[in-house]
Amino acid sequence: MSEMSEMFRKMGLFGIGVISLTQEKAEEFTQEMIKKGEMSREEGKKFVRDVLSEQEKQVKDIEDKINQKVRESLEKSGVAMKSDLAALEKKIETLEKTVNKLTKE
Repeated sequence: MSEMSEMFRKMGLFGIGVISLTQEKAEEFTQEMIKKGEMSREEGKKFVRDVLSEQEKQVKDIEDKINQKVRESLEKSGVAMKSDLAALEKKIETLEKTVNKLTKE
């Protein structure tokens, strides 16, 4: 890939804001670069694939970070999680069975 094409690839992946960049905009940008002779059709296809792949990765990273922060916030606030409630329900069920068994004896 030429030095100029590499620069545009980096601009597209990191400077434009990949998450907000749509496939249509990436393809428009690519077509402009192809018309200007800054990249070949093959480089253009690879650029679009790279942009979409990077976009998917960044969205996943953001979702993971948000989920982690939500979990941390819930733990700090003392709010019971669904898994905590399920564990308590099992314990209560076990206790009820034990109490019923003891009262029958």
